[in-house]
Amino acid sequence: MDEMVAILDEDNEVTGAAPRSVMRRDNLRHSATGVVVLNSAGQIYVHRRTPTKDVYPSRYDFAAGGVVAAGEDPFHAVVRELEEELGIAGVELTRLPEDDYADENTRYHAYLYTCVWDGPVRHQPEEVAWGAWMSPAELVAKFDEWSFMPDTLAVLGPYVRSLV
Repeated sequence: MDEMVAILDEDNEVTGAAPRSVMRRDNLRHSATGVVVLNSAGQIYVHRRTPTKDVYPSRYDFAAGGVVAAGEDPFHAVVRELEEELGIAGVELTRLPEDDYADENTRYHAYLYTCVWDGPVRHQPEEVAWGAWMSPAELVAKFDEWSFMPDTLAVLGPYVRSLV
């Protein structure tokens, strides 16, 4: 089933909804979420996306998150995505500054957060192929070595660099 996605104008106002496939095909502006997960030792959870993802398959990422569904509150979307992708629930989310991202594959307004989690991480098999904890310095060193999500690098890379 093709989920319905909230579509935004340039002022971040919802103007309607479209199936996810149409949003991707036409690169329609939408909302998305991102959460950098740290543990109490200050390490960041890094994962690799599955090869079946509809945008940037098999790339590395250091944020859990995804598209805001039609009619969904962005905060509820970030809570949902964190639990779906990494099995993390019941954590306090700290809001980071919102941002915008656009390239030839995606265009969105980002609702960004961070949290601290010391429990187990449970991958959603359809979305996450691998994951591990890394120090901020180790992660930043991989920015030039591994193929990361360009949008995560753009909107959350400065935050991670500030932790080094």
